[in-house]
Amino acid sequence: MYEARVTQAPQKDAGQDPAAALNSYLIYAQFFGLRERPFSLLPNPDYLYWTEGHTLAFAMLEYGLVTFAPITVITGEVGAGKTTLIHHLLRSIPRDLRIGLISNAQADRGKLIDWALHALGEEQDTRTSYVKRFKLLEEIVRNEYDSGRGTVLIVDEAQNLSKAMLEELRCFSNMNGSNEELLQIVLVGQPELRRMISEQRMPQFAQRVSAQFHLTGMPESAIGSYIAHRLKVAGADHEIFLPDTFEPIYRASRGLPRIINQICDYALVYAFAQERQTIDGELIESVVSDRRAQSRPSQPTGLS
Repeated sequence: MYEARVTQAPQKDAGQDPAAALNSYLIYAQFFGLRERPFSLLPNPDYLYWTEGHTLAFAMLEYGLVTFAPITVITGEVGAGKTTLIHHLLRSIPRDLRIGLISNAQADRGKLIDWALHALGEEQDTRTSYVKRFKLLEEIVRNEYDSGRGTVLIVDEAQNLSKAMLEELRCFSNMNGSNEELLQIVLVGQPELRRMISEQRMPQFAQRVSAQFHLTGMPESAIGSYIAHRLKVAGADHEIFLPDTFEPIYRASRGLPRIINQICDYALVYAFAQERQTIDGELIESVVSDRRAQSRPSQPTGLS
């Protein structure tokens, strides 16, 4: 829970970084009458706002599970809300499914079979032969199937997988027989994942993909509702972001939720530091300008 530590606004300092004020006092939530930070970057499904894109992406996830798609692929730009959708799926998943979530698996950090077993709660000595580990995975999904349950492996940040690891996943899907769907695989990643799969060198993998969707940023018309939704979930009972903030927020974020959250979070800090109860377009422009300046590499001041 996001708690206020003091009740007094910080002293104004022309050189003070507003973000530092947040780190020092952690009180802007109280200042605006909020229970917690409404624009945290953590993938919290409680704050999920259902744009048309998110609704379609989640429908495709559900479609893949219901139709026993061997492989379902959801891609999207960084910060589009893919991981939040996955967390919502995990929360709402039927009890007759055993889910294993693999996050940030990379080619230089072990074989995918070990990530899969770990995600399913089965630890195995990596010195055990690959054949025995694969047999264990087969036994797990077979036992679940015999008990009336399906098994789903979800791989988040799947763009980090090597082609060898994607081929290993395809081999996992070979566990499914002609009349038996033992294991389903869901891949979630950035746009390069879609490019990797579509390459001509991976036609067998692409043929196993039965459901896919690409998630983009939300339209400008949804920005105001998105911001109001997150503020309401956090406990807001009055308007904080004025309507003239929506266009500059959209322009700077391209409708990507993560960037919107960063801008709005900073804007609340700026407004708190200035003891302003509402945020207008001018303040957003200031936030965006400062963020761009901070992201630029420092220029050398002279030769050494």
